[in-house]
Amino acid sequence: MEPELRLLLEKAVHDSESFEHRFDAEVWLADMSGRLQRFIKDDRERLEFLRLLHREAQRASIPPELALAVIEVESRFDRFAISSAGAQGYMQIMPFWLKEIAGPEDNLFHARTNLRMGCTILRFYLDKERGNLVGALARYNGSYGKPQYPNLVLRALNRRWQRG
Repeated sequence: MEPELRLLLEKAVHDSESFEHRFDAEVWLADMSGRLQRFIKDDRERLEFLRLLHREAQRASIPPELALAVIEVESRFDRFAISSAGAQGYMQIMPFWLKEIAGPEDNLFHARTNLRMGCTILRFYLDKERGNLVGALARYNGSYGKPQYPNLVLRALNRRWQRG
């Protein structure tokens, strides 16, 4: 591992409050950083993103690897992505959510706002579907009853993000 990346990883581990143990943070961040490198080239940006994503996924009680798979399919980790329907950011959140529940300072291109809203919405649909991941993903994407989107996310999850 490059010395600069090692220092950045140590800082990310130290600043990660969403992990139960420091060792868990080090293992997860190092593993996911390697997997995410093809999408986010800058080491500092990548580790900050992973730290933030893990915190928001833990807050919403969803697996962070699932959130990574959703983001890969939704935006390919493009923070400024805008869909043809107008969804924005990493997790492709529709702007009406800002009008409904967010404050005037919130912005869907702000990573924390986007990840918090996306993870919370995904948790809601997981609960609504009583843990049925295919149904929850279809609801998240607005394609309930159609298997294409859930299949894409599950393929990304199994191919790139699932640990073990």
